[in-house]
Amino acid sequence: MKSPEVHFPPPFLYAGIFLLGFLLDRLVPVPELPRSPARILSVVLLLPGLGLTFWSLWLFLRARTSPLPMRPATALVRSGPYRWTRNPMYLGLLLLYLGVALLFDVTWALVLAPLVVLLVGRLVIRREERYLEERFGAEYRRYQGEVRRWI
Repeated sequence: MKSPEVHFPPPFLYAGIFLLGFLLDRLVPVPELPRSPARILSVVLLLPGLGLTFWSLWLFLRARTSPLPMRPATALVRSGPYRWTRNPMYLGLLLLYLGVALLFDVTWALVLAPLVVLLVGRLVIRREERYLEERFGAEYRRYQGEVRRWI
C-alpha cells in the first residue's frame, strides 16, 4: 500500500458536516443557546483546537513527512501531542468545529458532531492505521498499544 487511500483532505469532512448543520439550522431552526456561556465555551475550545492543530502540523513538517493522509508517510511522529493522542490534528479540528459551532450558534452542527467523529474514524483514521501498520510494522503497533486513538 503506497498511501492510506484517503481520497480527500479530512478538513473537508469537518467543513461538509458543519455546512450541513448550518443548512439544517436555517431549515429547521432550534432555540438559541445562552450567548455568554456559549461564547466562553467557544473560546475554551477554539484556543486549544488551534494550538493542537498547528503544533501537530509543525511536528509533521519538522519530521519532513506529509500531514496529508493522501500522501505516503516518511516518518512516524511520536513527540508533542502525539504522546497523548494518535490523532491530535483530528482532535484539534474537532475542537475547532465545536468552538465555531458555539461561537456562531449553529446548534445543528453540535448535534452532528458525533457523525463527524464517526466518519473521520471510518473514512480516515482506520485507513491511516492500516497503512501505518503496514509501513512501520512493529514500531506502529507498539505505538498503538501505548497511545490512545483520540484521548
